[in-house]
Amino acid sequence: MELSSKTEERVRIVTVRDARIDAAVAIEFKDAMRTETADGPDLVLLDLSAVEFIDSSGLGAIVAAMKHLAPPRKLALAGLTPTVDKVFKLTRMDSVFSLYATLDDARRALAV
Repeated sequence: MELSSKTEERVRIVTVRDARIDAAVAIEFKDAMRTETADGPDLVLLDLSAVEFIDSSGLGAIVAAMKHLAPPRKLALAGLTPTVDKVFKLTRMDSVFSLYATLDDARRALAV
C-alpha cells in the first residue's frame, strides 16, 4: 500500500497511490495511515482520487484511521471516484465523513 503525504498550512494531505483498498491491503493501509498522520495538523485530508475499488475491509480501515486520529483531529475525504462514492453512499458513510469531489473543493470548503 503506497501512501504519500504533505502538509499545507493547517492540513495534512495523505494521497493513496494504489487503485484498491480491500481486504488484501486493509491492515497495511491502517499502518501506513498511522505513520503518515502520527504528527501534524489537526485536519487530515485523504485523497482517494486514484482509488477505483474499495470493499468493506477498506471502508473499515478508513473508519479505523478516523478513530485513530480521535478528537480534536479530523479526517475528511476528497476525490472519490464514482465507484468509491457509491460505496460510501450505500453504506451511509457519507453521513459520517465530510466528502469533497476534489482536493481543491476540500481546500475551499475547509478554508485551508
